[in-house]
Amino acid sequence: MTFDEIDKKLLLFLQEDSKQTTKELSYKLGLSITAVYERIRKMENAGIISKYVALLDRNKINKNFIVLCHVKLTQHKKEYVLQFEREVMNLHEVTECFHVSGDYDYILKIGVKDMEDYRNFMLSKLTTLQHIASTHSSFMISEVKNTTAIVL
Repeated sequence: MTFDEIDKKLLLFLQEDSKQTTKELSYKLGLSITAVYERIRKMENAGIISKYVALLDRNKINKNFIVLCHVKLTQHKKEYVLQFEREVMNLHEVTECFHVSGDYDYILKIGVKDMEDYRNFMLSKLTTLQHIASTHSSFMISEVKNTTAIVL
């Protein structure tokens, strides 16, 4: 799907605040409410807009200790990879998981309360998963950039 400048602006506005009404968006874009609604509906139907979510403040929910954990599997067998991926989906502390190239196989983004909470997570959850050869953890010192917006 190709995007004109209005589509790009509309997507940016929705990524900034998806609770804006079509009336508010129509005013910002200089379009009718119906035209804005139809553009949004078209992008939803095409799967470009996949869902609407609420972003939580990690500090206010006591999950502001962020860890990037690199995980290496014992082998790269298909069954090991698929099993790890299935199991990591059930770890609620893991907010993102990437299968990557390089020295490690996966990078997990983990949000917990503090170091003790992370230790408990490692001992009772992550290291109980099968086929993990090693892990390497890095702890966030400060957040420089965190955005969910994708600029077109």
